[in-house]
Amino acid sequence: MPDAIITCAPTGAIHTPSMSPYLPVTPHEIAEAALSAAEAGAAIVHLHVRDPHDGHPVQDVGLFRELLAEIGSRSDVVINLTTGGSPHMTVDERIGPAIELAPELASLNMGTMNMGLFPMLDRFPDLKHGWERTHLGNKDLVFKNTFADIERIMKSCADQGTRFEFECYDTAHLYNLAHFLDRGLVQGPLFIQTVVGLLGGIGSDVEDLLHLRRTAQRLFGDQFEWSTLGAGAAQIRVGTIALALGANVRVGLEDSLWDGPGKLAESSKAQVDRMTEAAKVLSRSVASPAEARQRLQLRSALR
Repeated sequence: MPDAIITCAPTGAIHTPSMSPYLPVTPHEIAEAALSAAEAGAAIVHLHVRDPHDGHPVQDVGLFRELLAEIGSRSDVVINLTTGGSPHMTVDERIGPAIELAPELASLNMGTMNMGLFPMLDRFPDLKHGWERTHLGNKDLVFKNTFADIERIMKSCADQGTRFEFECYDTAHLYNLAHFLDRGLVQGPLFIQTVVGLLGGIGSDVEDLLHLRRTAQRLFGDQFEWSTLGAGAAQIRVGTIALALGANVRVGLEDSLWDGPGKLAESSKAQVDRMTEAAKVLSRSVASPAEARQRLQLRSALR
C-alpha cells in the first residue's frame, strides 16, 4: 500500500468555542495546532480562521496571512485553504482568501446539501455567544454549492496553479466531479476527500465507505487519490477503516472534538497520533509533505 497522506484540520466552521476549551480560535492558536499536527505526521493542514474575539468563522485575508506566515516560517507542511468557509457565507466571501493568497491546495465542496447541525444543541446546551445557537439551531440550513458556484471557484483558481481537495459528502458529489473532469475543468490526479457521518450527507457505515470507493474507482480509475474523514464520533473508526483499505485520512478538531467516548480531544495532534499509530499497526508508513506534493502534483511552495 502507498504511504498514507494524513491531513489535519485544526479548526473549522462547524464546532463552536463553547463546545470545547481546546478548539483553537486566534491565528496563533490555530498555527500552533497545525504545527503540532505536522510534527506528529500530518503532511497537509486544512485551514479556516475565526474572529479572535468570539470565535465565529470568518474569511479574513489578514488573519489568513498572519496564520500562514507563522506556519510557513516553521514548517514545510502543505497548506490547504478552505473555499467552503461557512454555509452562512457568500461565494465571494468564501473564495477571497484562496484567490488572494494562491495556496498550493484548496478545498472545494462538490454539491449543495442540507446540513443538519441542530442535534448538537442537545449535547451542548450551554453556549456563550449568541451566534453559536443561531449557527447550530438552523433546521433550514442549506450549504449552497451549485454547478455555477463550483465552476466559478475552479476557474478563479485555475491560472494561479492552485489544485483542489474535492470534498464529497455523498455519492452524487462524485458524479458532479466526473462532470467537471469530462469538461476538462479539472485534471488528475484528483484528491478526493469523502466526508461521512454528517447529517445531510452519506452515513459512516463501512458499506457507505465501500460504496463511495467503488463509485470513485468506476468513475476515475487510477486518476485519483482517495482520502476520507468521519464526522464526530465516527472519526477514529472511519480513519482506521480507511487506512486498512489503502486510503488516506483526515482528522482534526474541525471534524470531531472527541478522542474516545465522552472524552474531548485536547488537541488535533492527539487525533493525528491515533492515525499514525493505526498506520503502524497496519504496516503503512506516513507520507511526508514532499511525497504528498509529488503524488498530488502540487506547486512546491506558496507564492
